[in-house]
Amino acid sequence: MAGRQKSLYCQMVSAEMHAPLGSPRKGGEISVLPSVSVVRNMASHPTAADLEIITRIAVFRGLKPETVEHIIAPATAVMLKAHDVLYRQDDPATAFFIMIEGWTKHYRISLSGEETVIHILTKGDSFAEAVALTGGRFSATAEAVTDARIVRIPADHLVRCIRANPDISLAMIASTCQRLHYLMEQVEQLKAHSGVQRVAEFLASLAPVQNGSCDIALPYDKVLIAARLGLKPESLSRVFAKLRSVGVVVHSAHVAVSDVAKLHRLANDEKSAVRGTFPRAR
Repeated sequence: MAGRQKSLYCQMVSAEMHAPLGSPRKGGEISVLPSVSVVRNMASHPTAADLEIITRIAVFRGLKPETVEHIIAPATAVMLKAHDVLYRQDDPATAFFIMIEGWTKHYRISLSGEETVIHILTKGDSFAEAVALTGGRFSATAEAVTDARIVRIPADHLVRCIRANPDISLAMIASTCQRLHYLMEQVEQLKAHSGVQRVAEFLASLAPVQNGSCDIALPYDKVLIAARLGLKPESLSRVFAKLRSVGVVVHSAHVAVSDVAKLHRLANDEKSAVRGTFPRAR
């Protein structure tokens, strides 16, 4: 499938620039693109349901409705299948994106070829704002984990909006600060929390209730969950086995939790929640 071999983002940018098929890229590489009509069929105008999600994202918080409408005027919605790549690490960043449906993983490839998952994003999350505004290159690859719908907003249009209305930049700075705080929490979680705590916190974040029992549907496969939590797949399996002692039972992609409150306590303080039940897992 062509969308899985080359980033859909690059295809859209090339179409916008009216580049001919087989046009050379920087460094002499030949880019083989589908026809412009095929590229355009990948995108559509955002729907009313899309707009409801877009207007609630953190980047636009506090802005007037008419300001948001102006920012998203040239936006397009892109549909991705699981494993389709939206853009690749080091692609030029000329847009930012908003998740409408589905899940995407954002990862970097090391010099040795290993994949490191940086983010897992879903409905209502926005990404690539800062790099798009600086005219840089994407620092990670964005790939659909499930079927996904994503809204794309051109960076050059956003820059013009900011120059006309500086309040937009203040909203974006506030959103960036919140994201930085979240990333610091993730680093703390990976460095200071045991594997059991990380898994407990992940499951608790998916629980629809704060107390009592519930069933949780895992949003993506266990290999990706392990990568998201900084664990190896076999380590995740061992943690799931240990969590049986606190009423957490995993059946394929579903998890039955007997006491969500205990799961929260376990995530915050493993030793006090189940003192001596199991050792630290890494």
